[in-house]
Amino acid sequence: MPPSRHITTLAFTTVLLCGAGSANAEPQPENCSAPKVIGAEMQVAACLADLTTSGTVASGHTIAAEWDGLQPAETRNPTGVPGIQIDGYFPDNSTTNTDHGWNHDSQFVIRLPERWNGGLVVAGTPGNRRQYANDFTIADWVLARGYAYAATDKGNTGAAFFQGEAEPGDAMAEWNRRVTELTIAAQTTVAQRYGRPAAHTYVAGQSNGGYLVRWQLENVPWLYDGGIDWEGSLWQADGPNVLTFLPAALRNYPGSQHDPAARAGMLAAGFPAGSEPLWDYHYRNYWDLTQRIYRREFDPDYTATENPFCQSGTPGCDADYDYLSRPASVRAAMSKVALTGRIQRPLITVHGTLDALLPIAADSDVYAGMIRDQGRADLHRYYGVEGGNHTDGLYDAHRDLLRPLLPCFRTAFAALEGWITAGQEPPVSATVPRPATGDLANTCALDS
Repeated sequence: MPPSRHITTLAFTTVLLCGAGSANAEPQPENCSAPKVIGAEMQVAACLADLTTSGTVASGHTIAAEWDGLQPAETRNPTGVPGIQIDGYFPDNSTTNTDHGWNHDSQFVIRLPERWNGGLVVAGTPGNRRQYANDFTIADWVLARGYAYAATDKGNTGAAFFQGEAEPGDAMAEWNRRVTELTIAAQTTVAQRYGRPAAHTYVAGQSNGGYLVRWQLENVPWLYDGGIDWEGSLWQADGPNVLTFLPAALRNYPGSQHDPAARAGMLAAGFPAGSEPLWDYHYRNYWDLTQRIYRREFDPDYTATENPFCQSGTPGCDADYDYLSRPASVRAAMSKVALTGRIQRPLITVHGTLDALLPIAADSDVYAGMIRDQGRADLHRYYGVEGGNHTDGLYDAHRDLLRPLLPCFRTAFAALEGWITAGQEPPVSATVPRPATGDLANTCALDS
């Protein structure tokens, strides 16, 4: 690995802007001073009247495009949380993240509310998004509950996230190091700001962010009290993984509407019956791109057409990619980021039964079995949410079919709090039924 990839403590570049020039400059929180973030090469701090997206969109302290499409339109979020925001980056030699004009990866955001409850929530981003991707779905809600919050871009972003690394698998392995790096730095920052360490640290994330939760609780559990895994991606060398089931979707979907064998191929790959109305959207927007970029991360030697939406039978088409027949080096690359199921802190998983990107049968069902096989089932609660899809933004177009997972994530987080702080056992693992009526965009009961 290039030396600059390692967690390093360097001199700080710190700029403190106590709300100057901000649209939300009044009123200011008291004690407007920003602690230094351990290991950061750059940091810029601002004292804000509202750390939630209601305020940070206007003040320029978030980027709404980074969380676009991750929530239903009817979601109600809290507002009015004053405090300090610190933006910055850790040493890195890649430049996929252009936020703030820095052109520097390993960017982070840390938010320190004025009214602190003694806790810290750390998040990595879904997909290949940047550090503000969880602002609406996770940050707003936990900040309103009094938590300090920290998030990272995972060290690389965008569809070319894999570029610039020495070996296959290294770009994704960086994700895990960057979350660990930020957690340690954020814990130190919190202790500086409030005069005492966080009583509890939780890790939370969606999709690839959920994968990060799983990995952290398996590998560096001493940093956390527990985690919330929102439909985390499953990476394991022998499959199933994205590179085993997405080629089947690309191969079978074009004929699935009129060919029973093609539809059967979709179901055999794990895509749930009932999710058919979502397949065309995912074919056009997710499956092809996702397959190609992760295949290039783990198997760059595969001779591919790089032709989006190529049909099965085209030489080098990703629709015909066969992960399990590829050289051992591909599995070795995948092993760098593979999960084992050996969690060492309490974990709650929520996953939609109609997930059409990471099918529940090929993902969280498998991971729950891995946890059981490791003898760790007592540390895990798993809720399959009937009608949940991978992206809550599709709820608005499929209201009779889907339900958002965001409120279920929030209910699960509250259950984790009770589990950790009061010893209150969460509801037993189960499939959560979809209510026929009610405010599905804002409510979810895990024990209904």
